[in-house]
Amino acid sequence: MTTGANVTQRIEVHGTVQGVGFRPHVHRVATALGVDGEVRNVGGHVVITASGRPEVLEAFHRDVLDGAPSPSKVERMTVTQLPAGESESGFSVRDSAPGRGSRAVSPDLATCAACLTELFDPADRRYRYPFVNCSGCGPRATIVEDLPYDRVRTTMNRFPMCGSCATEYRDPGDRRFHAEPVACPACGPRLSWAGITGQAALAAAVETIGNGGVVAIKGIGGYQLVCDAADDRAIGRLRTAKHRPAKPFAVMARDLREAAELSFVDDESAGLLSSPARPIVLLEARLGTVVSDAVAPHLPEIGLFLPNSPLHHLLLHDLGRPLVVTSGNRAGEPIAISDEQARSALGPLSDGILGHDRPILSRHDDSVIRAGRVVRRARGYAPAPVPLPTASPEPVLAVGAQLKNTVTLAAGEHAVPGPHIGDLTDVAAFEAFEHTTDRLCRWTNVTPEFCAHDRHPRYRSTLYAAKWPRERRIPVQHHHAHVAATAAEHGVQGPFIGVAYDGLGFGDDGTLWGGEILLASYTGYRRLARFGHVPLPGGEVAVRRPGRMASGYLIGAEDFGEPSLPFDQENGESALVRRMIERGVNSPLTSSAGRLFDAVAALLGLCETNTYEGEAAVLLEAAASGEPRREPLPWKLHRRGGLWVYDPVPALRELLGSTRPASELSARFHTTITEVTVALVTEAAATSGTKTVCLGGGVFQNRRLTDAVTGSLTGLGFRVFTGERIPVNDGGISYGQAAVAAALLAGR
Repeated sequence: MTTGANVTQRIEVHGTVQGVGFRPHVHRVATALGVDGEVRNVGGHVVITASGRPEVLEAFHRDVLDGAPSPSKVERMTVTQLPAGESESGFSVRDSAPGRGSRAVSPDLATCAACLTELFDPADRRYRYPFVNCSGCGPRATIVEDLPYDRVRTTMNRFPMCGSCATEYRDPGDRRFHAEPVACPACGPRLSWAGITGQAALAAAVETIGNGGVVAIKGIGGYQLVCDAADDRAIGRLRTAKHRPAKPFAVMARDLREAAELSFVDDESAGLLSSPARPIVLLEARLGTVVSDAVAPHLPEIGLFLPNSPLHHLLLHDLGRPLVVTSGNRAGEPIAISDEQARSALGPLSDGILGHDRPILSRHDDSVIRAGRVVRRARGYAPAPVPLPTASPEPVLAVGAQLKNTVTLAAGEHAVPGPHIGDLTDVAAFEAFEHTTDRLCRWTNVTPEFCAHDRHPRYRSTLYAAKWPRERRIPVQHHHAHVAATAAEHGVQGPFIGVAYDGLGFGDDGTLWGGEILLASYTGYRRLARFGHVPLPGGEVAVRRPGRMASGYLIGAEDFGEPSLPFDQENGESALVRRMIERGVNSPLTSSAGRLFDAVAALLGLCETNTYEGEAAVLLEAAASGEPRREPLPWKLHRRGGLWVYDPVPALRELLGSTRPASELSARFHTTITEVTVALVTEAAATSGTKTVCLGGGVFQNRRLTDAVTGSLTGLGFRVFTGERIPVNDGGISYGQAAVAAALLAGR
């Protein structure tokens, strides 16, 4: 280590370093070490000017990085020596300045322990104030208009700070030093309810929920519908209002203790539940708790989360019971974020609206995690950037799929996946898609030069991409995007075997794919194996009706020269299906693994009609819950058209002839698909010479299947990856598209 006279450096820190208390942290480190200089936000990063002895500045660099606030993510630090000169003594936080280059916005952060203590301290001036926050917690992405991150560029710009808040904001020793959303009852946002405000508004909402009502509440990233989780009648009313007869609701518990009373919480789950992201975590439910069976009918799991805002803490405290907290929207529409949307869409569904006067700029639904893997990436995680395995030489906007849509912006070494938008099935959802896309480009200060999109010509996201010049569009096959997303998340380099099991995706041969084994890289793929073809009678109708999908298999499964499935119970519906298949009317062929799961659920009597996407598959997995690994059903592989093809007919024939319980048969089916997958991957490895496997597609949300496939392949010496931070379902498609587009552009 060298010593000597003072030197001056310009230090640039890039990453998620705005809105996370990074400048106050730098100030504290500099003050402790006696470093002179200043820190400011510039564009989307932090710039520090630091003067001191060389050995002190080395310690300064180390402490700035090692002690960085937990919500921050430093991607790189660059140090430039400046000419020697006079510098002012002391260290200051300066006003922000515009800058060039890509930028990152911090996700919203749940209420920290210090603010929670103040919230319930009668002697504190923020006692029971629903908007208490500091530099380490509070809203971020949902209130930011633009960067650099300063109060003037957030929705807090309409709330001038009172003298006390301004003093805290300017005091380097205060934890609210440069906390942009800082406020108090004297100067900040206020609750409202039917003409009353403040604590009276909160009391009215508490009374309504306590009396069995349903209340629309303005949360961090959008409105939510709330009711008592123990009240069958209230939950029934909520289901009717949302046209949601069976899809499980999430339950908010007061704290970890209450969560452990409702479910089995291990250390990993406890860490997720109490993290700053505060996601919904799917956990095994305990029997005989206060939570109504109507919350998650016929399922062994419950989706639990803890309060993510002071308002939620107050509600849970005052009501003293767990609450159903679900997205504030009508069926098929995006979550409401404006007060006008809430009044028109949620007013008729609820007994009152608990709002406030701090606008929400960006729609962020609650994130969902199962078995440590992100199922829905939204509040608390988005829009944090993630690495790309190949840097993109030019900015790319990837617009995702039709269902579970997200958009991703790729620039340089990183991609920025936006929050979950939902299904692009109506005008409001598509408007939300456009709004999110515009905000993502503004936040990152990036103008995309290319648009990556799905090959399906009728997806709304594809139609959006069609506005771009043809030479600026990069089509990416659906299942290639699925497995590329998993590979990219884990930094896989070189060819890999992609296992893509999902519902439906537009295939290269004119059929609808969904049970595919690919030999892939980021720049291309080759199909090596698939599931057997079956007609999809009625197209989308069959997706909604597993019973019709079962008829499709019974009547029209791909013929491998063996006896067809027995079918001696034809009724009006199946007769219609037979005519459609025989005449080739609206019955496209599919190799979908997801549709096979639907058919099996119907044959076992578990689900005749999907009331929400994936219901049949969810119930099929639930039926096997608690069952040990069972022997497989009969299965066969055939060679056809240069591909290995899994023939599901022997397994279905066995199911039709069995009188065993559905739980046992479901477990046997899961074992069958596991063994089939291992066999197909083994054949692919023999062809390709690679033993790296990436799992992608919504079917791998099935924990039993994913764990069994991963365990079996790992035992055979394969390296197996699945989505963890990026969803394996269609919510990860845009990130996969971005990874593919970046690699293609880099290879030009």
